Amino acid sequence: MRELQGIFFLFPIALCLFSQFAYSQLTQNYYANICPNVESIVRAAVTKKFLETPITVGATVRLFFHDCFVQGCDASVIVASSGNNTAEKDHAINLSLAGDGFDTVIRARAAVDAVPQCTNKVSCADILAMATRDVIALSGGPSYAVELGRLDGLRSSASDVNGMLPGPDSSLDQLTNMFAANGLSMSDMIALSAAHTIGFAHCTTFSNRIGSTVDPTMNPTYASQLQGACPANANPNLAVGLDPVSPRTFDNQYYKNLQQGMGLLKSDQVLFTDTRSRPFVNAWARSEAGFQRAFVAAITKLGRVGVKTGANGNIRQNCAVLS
Repeated sequence: MRELQGIFFLFPIALCLFSQFAYSQLTQNYYANICPNVESIVRAAVTKKFLETPITVGATVRLFFHDCFVQGCDASVIVASSGNNTAEKDHAINLSLAGDGFDTVIRARAAVDAVPQCTNKVSCADILAMATRDVIALSGGPSYAVELGRLDGLRSSASDVNGMLPGPDSSLDQLTNMFAANGLSMSDMIALSAAHTIGFAHCTTFSNRIGSTVDPTMNPTYASQLQGACPANANPNLAVGLDPVSPRTFDNQYYKNLQQGMGLLKSDQVLFTDTRSRPFVNAWARSEAGFQRAFVAAITKLGRVGVKTGANGNIRQNCAVLS
């Protein structure tokens, strides 16, 4: 989730207040009388995609995070640039978003729309939220009830992305402040950071930690392995797994890695090196169940950020085209 450096600032208070009002309208059974089988339809499409391409897990989770932190959870990150508008997905920080995340949502939306009762009745934003839950469960993580009822955003601009996403070298204070701006606590941030137990990061995002001077917070053996996998002047598209132990399993290994100095990004390892966040890391390294409870609570709160309802959104017929 944190692969490029950003600039940090807080959401306006008015936006936060609006968001609180909007997410109060979300409900777990929102589509009960609209598209009753929507969750099973989405799950089937996501499962098919997952079995074809395991990278789908990290790609979809990261897409959800990048969407929610910019203009809220409104699928604005999926919109394609057109005419004079450069959309969010074409901002520099989003260029590394894997195409499999977008494809997951597009496939799931097509499956939903193939059911006559459901055609153009389910938002892309809700499908992304459901798909995120499903890929997490498919990779061994918790399954949880998703709150639904989001509308799709009416705008998508690359300029809105500036400063909204944390970078790979973020300090604990920077991370905490950025998440707080979205109504998320330090513990929420640390729980959500464990999404780095799956997925990949480009060598360029951590090359400064394994150069001629190795970051002293990094396990020397791990640093040596990374130097071999990411040699100097390597192809900028080269990437390695965020979790060197269980890269395809959504588990609490992330925290165990941090205890061993094996956080790939500086913004990962800081969660253990900073004494304020270390107790959370130690607790969730010990307890998979405790981690899962904290993660479900945090990602539920994330899904409430900047929710669009009423005249502030609509349901796009094509997730990639504003309408």
